[in-house]
Amino acid sequence: MVHAQAGGTRYVFADLKTLLAKASPHRSGDVLAGVAAASAAECAAAKMALADVPLKQFLSETVVPYETDDVTRLIIDTHDAQAFEAISHLTVGGFRDWLLSEQATTSVLSRLSPGITPEMAAAVSKIMRNQDLVLAAKKISVITKFRDTIGLLGRMSVRLQPNHPTDDKKGIAASIVDGLMYGCGDAVIGINPASDNVGAITDLLNMTDEVIRRFEIPTQSCVLTHVTTSIEAINRGAPVDLVFQSIGGTQALNASFGVTLDVLKEGRDAALSLKRGTVGDNVMYFETGQGSALSADAHHGVDQQTLETRAYAVARHYQPLLVNTVVGFIGPEYLYNGKQIIRAGLEDHFCGKLLGLPMGCDICYTNHAEADQDDMDILLLMLGSAGVTFIMGIPGADDIMLNYQSTSFHDALYVREALGLKRAPEFEEWLARIGVTDTTGHLAGHQPGNPLLAHARDLAA
Repeated sequence: MVHAQAGGTRYVFADLKTLLAKASPHRSGDVLAGVAAASAAECAAAKMALADVPLKQFLSETVVPYETDDVTRLIIDTHDAQAFEAISHLTVGGFRDWLLSEQATTSVLSRLSPGITPEMAAAVSKIMRNQDLVLAAKKISVITKFRDTIGLLGRMSVRLQPNHPTDDKKGIAASIVDGLMYGCGDAVIGINPASDNVGAITDLLNMTDEVIRRFEIPTQSCVLTHVTTSIEAINRGAPVDLVFQSIGGTQALNASFGVTLDVLKEGRDAALSLKRGTVGDNVMYFETGQGSALSADAHHGVDQQTLETRAYAVARHYQPLLVNTVVGFIGPEYLYNGKQIIRAGLEDHFCGKLLGLPMGCDICYTNHAEADQDDMDILLLMLGSAGVTFIMGIPGADDIMLNYQSTSFHDALYVREALGLKRAPEFEEWLARIGVTDTTGHLAGHQPGNPLLAHARDLAA
């Protein structure tokens, strides 16, 4: 039990779970769950009390019981005590100060990540301002590889997302060519399929594989189907680069997605068996989002940001190529407006990178949220400044299959130009070699000999 005082009122927080929830910045999902602070004063009191909690306490007090939750067991059983030793004497507040100090260098933070639990990361993020989240995350470099190298400092990749409401291959291929002509696609060419049929999934995998092989593109493809469907496709001989799965921070939430930790391992093992990577073997792609546990009634009374960070413990266990927080996709029931979406995106990115993940963000909102593209511009620039691993590239920023608003090919050009960010090195060299960009990385215009243009004409015909 923790006591704190603010504005002349004394507040009592029954346990660490309650304290974390009350210290969380205001958001609609926590109000819906009944765990949010009742006032700004209570939130401030909780933050002050949380700042005094020793980091060691997170190893002895869990927010979801160890005995009944395999994610909690994964967090505790895989904790690296030796890595943690460097910060084991700190409180949450002391950890925040240390993260913003010159002592917390890129190399030091890389060695530290196995010793940080998700609850530690969530706790420190709750007492940080937005600028703190940007500055601390910018120091962290998480490098992953498959056919190109993702996550190098000063670089930002883009997932080319060529979705189509009927999985029409001509429409998907046209969007792929469009995105490549704008220099997007170095993170992955990733399709959200309209169908989960193994045959339809295999057709899409074959099509994207043919495009990558035909133009010798140093990137990877992924059809974002269920992990068990990907396993079946692999068993049938399909050219699977990355295995995808939505994951969450509790055993019950993962069960609602139809997965277990063992199934995720099976998917990773299946993808590794194909040996399709050329520069590395990071073969998993995970997506997460604040509020998913509450929507599945699998939150155990824990605030949504802490549960989101617990999902990152699941992700890092399988050494993914990419992890993506689809920050505003679930809707205003969980993140009501642009302010809440911006804050959540910065939290997710910081916490994911702190835990050692190649963290990207789908900077997005649904049409019934109190948000617009100006809000996304703010989050895009802040995440670009914070060293985000990748963002989405969607034709016109409007996904015509999933019916939500995200970031466009043009947005990627903007943030790269504004912040001087480069693409993955292998992909950038390929773009220059085929004439999409010049040697500085800027678009070179419609060069007559560009093979992608010829392919576009074939599609149009």
